[in-house]
Amino acid sequence: MKTKEAIQEDEERIRKLVRELPEEQRFQFFKRTEQRLKDPDTYATLNYLFIAGLHHFYLGKWVRGLVNLSIFLFGVILLFTGLALAGVVLLIAITIVELKALFKSQDIIQDYNNAVMIAIYREITGDL
Repeated sequence: MKTKEAIQEDEERIRKLVRELPEEQRFQFFKRTEQRLKDPDTYATLNYLFIAGLHHFYLGKWVRGLVNLSIFLFGVILLFTGLALAGVVLLIAITIVELKALFKSQDIIQDYNNAVMIAIYREITGDL
């Protein structure tokens, strides 16, 4: 994961590139970004349910989301069996793993959105 400063520098670099685009391309850029950028508040809200991994689905990380959801559901199932301690351990483990995403949600979304903006910029300008 990049540092907060590096993410902000990337965003400023992207904004500068976009400002230099001709008006029609700039219009296309903003039209496309409006549809594809992710909202930090939505991600943060889903992140508060981090045990289930819903925030991964929001960013299109289906495999990681399914892994989190599977571990969460398996842990819950174990709670209602004779292996309740194993269920608690699984739930605690997934919680510890996902705490980083909880505390860095703003940076994660900003970095994700920067990558989306670069991809859109390249689509519009043909710059690969």
